[in-house]
Amino acid sequence: MKDNKKSFITKKMIKDAIRDSFIKLNPKDMIKNPVMFVAYIGMIITAILTVFPQIAGEGGRTYNFIVTIILFFTIVFANFAEAIAEGRGKAQADTLKSTKRDTKAKLLKPDGSYVIVNASELKKGDRVLVEANDMIPNDGEVIEGLASVNESAITGESAPVIKEPGGDFSSVTGGTTVVSDWIKVEITSDPGESFLDKMISLVEGASRQKTPNEIALSTLLVALTVIFIMVIVSLYPIANFVGVKIEVSTLVALLVCLIPTTIGGLLSSIGIAGMDRVTRFNVIAMSGKAVEACGDVDVMILDKTGTITFGNRLAAKFIPVEGVSEEEVIKYSLITSINDTTPEGKSTIELGEKLGFTVNKEEYAKAEFIEFTAQTKSSGMNLENGDRIRKGAYSSITAFVKENGGAIPSDLKDKVDDISKLGGTPLVVAKQDKVYGVIYLKDTVKPGLVERFAQLREMGIKTVMCTGDNPLTAATIAKEAGVDDYIAECKPEDKIDAIKKEQANGKIVAMTGDGTNDAPALAQANVGLAMNSGTIAAKEAANMVDLDSDPTKILDVVGIGKQLLITRGALTTFSIANDVAKYFAIIPAMFMLAIPQIKVLNIMGLNSPKSAIISALIFNAIIIPLLIPIALKGVKYRPMKPEKILKRNLSIYGLGGVIVPFIGIKIIDIIIAPLLKIIGM
Repeated sequence: MKDNKKSFITKKMIKDAIRDSFIKLNPKDMIKNPVMFVAYIGMIITAILTVFPQIAGEGGRTYNFIVTIILFFTIVFANFAEAIAEGRGKAQADTLKSTKRDTKAKLLKPDGSYVIVNASELKKGDRVLVEANDMIPNDGEVIEGLASVNESAITGESAPVIKEPGGDFSSVTGGTTVVSDWIKVEITSDPGESFLDKMISLVEGASRQKTPNEIALSTLLVALTVIFIMVIVSLYPIANFVGVKIEVSTLVALLVCLIPTTIGGLLSSIGIAGMDRVTRFNVIAMSGKAVEACGDVDVMILDKTGTITFGNRLAAKFIPVEGVSEEEVIKYSLITSINDTTPEGKSTIELGEKLGFTVNKEEYAKAEFIEFTAQTKSSGMNLENGDRIRKGAYSSITAFVKENGGAIPSDLKDKVDDISKLGGTPLVVAKQDKVYGVIYLKDTVKPGLVERFAQLREMGIKTVMCTGDNPLTAATIAKEAGVDDYIAECKPEDKIDAIKKEQANGKIVAMTGDGTNDAPALAQANVGLAMNSGTIAAKEAANMVDLDSDPTKILDVVGIGKQLLITRGALTTFSIANDVAKYFAIIPAMFMLAIPQIKVLNIMGLNSPKSAIISALIFNAIIIPLLIPIALKGVKYRPMKPEKILKRNLSIYGLGGVIVPFIGIKIIDIIIAPLLKIIGM
């Protein structure tokens, strides 16, 4: 995965987040987070009791003030967690916005001339001329011309991309720049609706809505909060019955400590950070739901060409015909490829060098290079001594040999057919009237994919390769790549059928695509990752767009989605485990004076009821900012089966969530107990 952002958190982000933390104290913002809103109401109650302690018949103004201050910082820390996550998105949005400022466009008139206008004035259907060094003013389709386009403003990559009318490389994105030549573009979006505008809105978080998982967890937290409110309300008469007077501020503090404020304060920031984490790797998620769905993927459908394989057929083997040595076929194969700059020619030289054979290019400096053409279906060299060496298709080379009075080896046809059956491309090599052998070209599987597919299998994710190749070729590539299944001679409708079949079995399906014919399948899949270099139809159908146009990135996106879910689960586990420890800190300390037998539960040996409550309250506040880095960066994810992940998180965050508060509250109690005695508490 690629992380092209310079800094995780900057000083400006922290400064802005601190300011926003106080702005978010507005009740309209606070009520959006029910758990923290309860703490907010509690803070208001204790603040009123600080000023008017007689309302509840209490005289502990100092105690009420301390509780109010701690609750205030608890809420501010929770707001800070959300603000710092939003700040990172806003920083990315500012970078994207910079590509939109002061852009001019050459709006074409019916007579072919143009007038300069602001890009913001362009409407859907307008046609513009974009020449070298001009910025493309808005999303559109190339209708005329051919140009090299620098998409680094969007993708972060400096390598230009060729754009031309028709096909899968006709769409252009506003904010990118034409490097050479010219194109005429028909605008396909109205102002404010371009791909860049959508990116800015999504990255800023303005369009972020809670995901189903987040809503379910929020509902659980609200339910736990309601339960603890009922517990606290019931506790007051019970305390009176046993002769223990509990102040209202103490009940508020107890409630805030026992409700899941830790995850309540971090939940929003985890969701925002999930989308941000995807964006930092140059993938734009159209919703938080898409990122979350990645974490639940069961089946991954991958196109073969360009995703699993390089797409270019590269030299894999030199096969001599009967009566010819391997050295001879390698020698003449290399000579024909000296000036061949195609992937096939370069890979032939590289394969020969791997086998220990080299050709001195200077020896053939005066030789005539014959380029490949669609008519001749061959390429080669005409040497100074009159020798003519060729490599090419079986039909063209056999005709070439016969023209020179040569005979065709009896085993040549079988060797060519064997390569073709495997889905490879045979290049026959000959000199004048003699055939020397065949170069076996094959679509090579990308390095490292076998290991990555094995990791996906370990995670319980099934991989399915889709290809238009015949079943024999598909089986060969599938075995080499290590995918679990394949669909040969696959048509667009076959992809949709495969997705629907898996979904009917309750599976969550992900797939990649870039062409218009991929759009229906991208829309059908739970996670559709479209390539930015692809058509507008594909990008609109998908719920994620990869700005780098790297189809294999879906493997990384799945990891990010799983990391999001694991982070949310781990911090929820830690938060609830915290409550167990805080229960043992506060309840025994409150009742041990009236009920001496309960002292056995005072495991921490805290000094007094008030020091226990304030210590727990302080710990409850400071644990939120301490967990912000985990919420933003995510819990470290290792590919493994869900059962192992659950056991690992329970042992680390469950057990840790119980142990850490015991230690933290005890340390705080040791520090504040003497201070409380000094002020008479």
